[in-house]
Amino acid sequence: MAIGDAAAPAAGGVEYGGRITPFLLLSCIVACCGGFLFGYDLGISGGVTSMNSFLKRFFPEVYRQKQDSKVSHYCQFNSELLTLFTSSLYIAGLVATLVASSITRRYGRRASILIGGTFFITGSVFGGAAVNIPMLLFNRILLGIGLGFTNQSIPLYLSEIAPPQYRGAINNGFELCLSLGILCANILNYFVVKIKAGWGWRISLSMAALPAAILTMGAIFLPETPSFIIQRDGNTDKVRILLQKLRGTDSVQEELNDLVSASNLSRTTRYPFRNIFKRKYRPQFVITLLIPFFNQVTGINVINFYAPVMFRTVGLKENASLLSSVVTRLCATFANIVAMMLVDRSGRRKLLLVGSIQMILSQFTVGAILAEKFKDHGEMEKDYAYLVLIIMCVFVAGYGWSWGPLTFLVPAEVCPLEIRSAGQSIVVAVTFLMTFVISQTFLVVLCHIKSATFFVFGVWIGLMAIFVYLFLPETKNLPMEQVKHLWRRHCFWKNIVSEEQEEKKQAGTTALPSS
Repeated sequence: MAIGDAAAPAAGGVEYGGRITPFLLLSCIVACCGGFLFGYDLGISGGVTSMNSFLKRFFPEVYRQKQDSKVSHYCQFNSELLTLFTSSLYIAGLVATLVASSITRRYGRRASILIGGTFFITGSVFGGAAVNIPMLLFNRILLGIGLGFTNQSIPLYLSEIAPPQYRGAINNGFELCLSLGILCANILNYFVVKIKAGWGWRISLSMAALPAAILTMGAIFLPETPSFIIQRDGNTDKVRILLQKLRGTDSVQEELNDLVSASNLSRTTRYPFRNIFKRKYRPQFVITLLIPFFNQVTGINVINFYAPVMFRTVGLKENASLLSSVVTRLCATFANIVAMMLVDRSGRRKLLLVGSIQMILSQFTVGAILAEKFKDHGEMEKDYAYLVLIIMCVFVAGYGWSWGPLTFLVPAEVCPLEIRSAGQSIVVAVTFLMTFVISQTFLVVLCHIKSATFFVFGVWIGLMAIFVYLFLPETKNLPMEQVKHLWRRHCFWKNIVSEEQEEKKQAGTTALPSS
């Protein structure tokens, strides 16, 4: 039996009752506005930095490089200041998410969502009013802080209020809204670039205030999650009423019992960041570390950040490059919807593995086309430029029904309550750190190794597929409080968890007084 085959859901796992109620659905929609904001900020920067009016005002050196026929196509957008504008958001998010973990654990998921929404609104104001580079960077930093709080808390929120049998689909709503945010940003960029006065970029940078206001106002009325209420004050009557309202049934005692049990255990864990490094949590730590790492080295954020820039690089004009970004995002959005329908039927592992194969083939094909048909000077033939666009659509579709929605879902599922906030902070921190690294280095790497960049991404995707096959258990339809039982039956992780339990037994035996 392959190692991955040991990852079936726990036999005898308790199935809770419940359905999708209007109250649950409305709560999820409000929370998912945070995913929309994340996507909007991912998508807006790539479009804005491809606009000539924006480059003339803030990055004239890049604009001059674009006009210079002697500069290699691969190097036209190579600017440390331009990449700092893109990547400063993510280093701010990295720092913010570490702070957000303690706030989420102490004051609740809703408190972190409120704080994040407030920073989004403030950052959007600075973006629309920017007159110099410092104001632009301040805009990105404030947005990054908002992302740090919302990305840390919203996947937890969605996972904790969702019925287990629908948890995958509901959590995937975050990725769907992220994709819709990128799509709306791309569409907006396509239209505002037509404003002849040259200030369309101000609309793009300031419009994040609208969904941020919806998120912030809506968060005031959001219910806290049952897990946090139990953890905070142990009020089982209040949690029972909330569960009945969320599930649309009075039969919630089994779920309530598991929440109380998990909460009692979590109270013995005072320092989740310290405890997640313990041997008994080694599987969770490795997964929360490597899943977001692999997500970023797929090369997806090359598409999110630089799709308009890349399509201009291969020969498409300004309007065509922005429209191409819209097309790729439509494909990703459709794939997100497919993932919502399949994730709780097919399971997490199967989607991750199939998506990985699709992305590997796409990256290698793009690399081969660019190596053969796209040189340092002169334009690529339009047929090949549109072929690259089609393959990129295949790539983002593969990502959209696999690694995109599951990167936040799987770590939230595998971490027990006592380390869940710390685990989610690690996921977000690694995501932002790798996003920062890739956004800061991609244009430089593209300038130096050119088409080989896409082969590098393909190799990384191959490695992450091997990791999923060997080390990731299947968690579909399994209540979060029962996922911990998977590790004792997994062909690899059972050895580590068993050794930890054996060490405890030996320590207890040693501590007994001799007769």
